[in-house]
Amino acid sequence: MLRDIERYLTCPHCALGLALDATGRALRCPEGHTFDLAKQGYVSLLPGDAHTGTGDTPEMVAARADFLTAGHYRPIAAALAEAAGSVWPAGTADGLVVDLGAGTGHYLAHVLDALPGAVGAALDISKFALRRAAKAHPRAGAVVCDAWRPLPLADGCADLLLNVFAPRGGAEIHRVLRPGGSLLLVSPTARHLRELVGVLGLLSVDEEKDRRIDEKLSPWLTPVAAREVEFELRLSHRDAAAVVGMGPSAWHTDPARIAAALGSLSEPVAVTGSVRVAVYRRLADGG
Repeated sequence: MLRDIERYLTCPHCALGLALDATGRALRCPEGHTFDLAKQGYVSLLPGDAHTGTGDTPEMVAARADFLTAGHYRPIAAALAEAAGSVWPAGTADGLVVDLGAGTGHYLAHVLDALPGAVGAALDISKFALRRAAKAHPRAGAVVCDAWRPLPLADGCADLLLNVFAPRGGAEIHRVLRPGGSLLLVSPTARHLRELVGVLGLLSVDEEKDRRIDEKLSPWLTPVAAREVEFELRLSHRDAAAVVGMGPSAWHTDPARIAAALGSLSEPVAVTGSVRVAVYRRLADGG
């Protein structure tokens, strides 16, 4: 719930702390800026001039929810939860997990299940995704914000930050992580969904992606460990269409053409799932 994370939230206008008012239906800062909670339980902390056109659409969110609920990416969720347990500060009875680009909150929920004392902040620019994230776990709150702008979180408030198939800014990750805090980053390898890439004309993954991620994060975080998680998916045509519709390829493909191409494939379609789960540690001085 939002009440679990209110003490970590800051105003996008003045950067002062926020707190729920007496009604429990709005957040206010000492300067009087007020942010009403949506009836679905999330709150928008976007500044007034923020552009929100890049968030996932209702169709993309529905496709992701169906696909993840079916368990197709369970190996990724399990690997993330295991990694979270390994980096969580010893002796920490509580603490904050931030999921930057949380989507529906699916992965955050798995991590919170593995960390019984922690609370979670699901951050995303899509209000459609956060309608689901607000209900993904009883110890999680959902906040609309932009990953490319200052995050509405206090300095050094997070013990752990998750980033799964999502945009990220190293400077802001460094700022909100506590000294010694960790980033768990999940990114696709060049083998991810390779059986569908050519047939359906999907976006491919650059072989140099891991190196480029490390370079972009290097002023603020240092790589500590990484492992590849590879597994086989056996997808119906509907599931294969969902995995296209829930990701970045959804912006570049025609659903009718995808459906026609999938019709030529026998069911179930054998597809490779392949991701890198990397651990980064916050640098003490940001560089």
